[in-house]
Amino acid sequence: MKITEVKTARVRVKIDGRPRYQYNYVRMYTDEGIYGTGEASHVDGGWRDSTRDMASLIIGMDPRDVDACFEQIRRSYIFRGGFAGLGISALTGIEIALWDVAGKAQGVPVYRLLGGKFRDRVRLYVDSAHTNYKERSAEVRERGFTAVKFDLDDANNPHKLDRWNWSVTPDELKSIVDQAFEIREGIGASLDLALDLHGRYDATAGMKIAHELESLNLMWLEEPVPPENIEALVKITRATTTPICVGENLYLRHGFRELLEKQAADIIMPDISKCGGLSECRKIANMAEIYYIPFAPHNNSSALSTVGDAHVCASVPNFLALEFHRFHDPTWDNVLDSDEPVIQDGHVVLTEKPGLGVELNEEFLTSQLDDGESLWE
Repeated sequence: MKITEVKTARVRVKIDGRPRYQYNYVRMYTDEGIYGTGEASHVDGGWRDSTRDMASLIIGMDPRDVDACFEQIRRSYIFRGGFAGLGISALTGIEIALWDVAGKAQGVPVYRLLGGKFRDRVRLYVDSAHTNYKERSAEVRERGFTAVKFDLDDANNPHKLDRWNWSVTPDELKSIVDQAFEIREGIGASLDLALDLHGRYDATAGMKIAHELESLNLMWLEEPVPPENIEALVKITRATTTPICVGENLYLRHGFRELLEKQAADIIMPDISKCGGLSECRKIANMAEIYYIPFAPHNNSSALSTVGDAHVCASVPNFLALEFHRFHDPTWDNVLDSDEPVIQDGHVVLTEKPGLGVELNEEFLTSQLDDGESLWE
């Protein structure tokens, strides 16, 4: 089997007539008529050209040699983003498409090729930003979810020193802590709760916040400081019993090596459709397992990537929860053409269908395009 062509699709899904979500897909074709589809997240306007340039390096290769195809591109891009950033995010879409082809060619689900599954259902947690926590917690329970996340950071907090300074004043700290306790009281003790700071604070502020939240039994406190300084994370993680979760802005195994070696976080959250793809993130999870660190991937992508992520989450023992970012999106299920809902009772339910096990709903995606646009280019 040989790769013959790679095309891309960029779709801006509309809600109430206005573009809301942008999804970036990769379609890989072979000489045996089998094709596979992947998704890349957090890419910019040059993503399609980058993907086509990368794909030219593996035309004629066997798509079942997923890691070899991946390395063929990554090593060729060593001076153009071969370790982190937009180049890796673009390459990720290709990697996921390769796995879809490989599974279809063998007639098995991707998780079988990743070593098999530890679980049939992949638990999701609902990212709820700044929504009303009492209403959201009631809704997530009703739909079978067991975990939820809310945001605590607020650039418009009236007690901030200024819009650039991410130290925390006494009144600001009090407002953050009060909000956190109100959220926990409002949702109850049995629902797993994560709180997100989006890397907005300095190390002292992050440590103060983490310390004040210790009695809330959080699933985790997310990104108290920016990701660039591992020692700052070490300082916070060692200073508190609040579990610290980071990793959505790291790339490849190389990006997680120092973090894991120094045990600078209690939980890691790589973005699978951004930081290297299915094989790479399974390797990251395996690295984390030897430090007894749970794996809870970040996910801000469409239903296709969510299913792809679920194959990885099923294949590792140290999986905790996968993010679900589209709780009230009426179009989320429309992206896929599947026999049954992807999400059932707060979980992605895996099947025995080959490849990723789902296909894009191209009729729906085409309906979202502007006049004159074609889906695959």
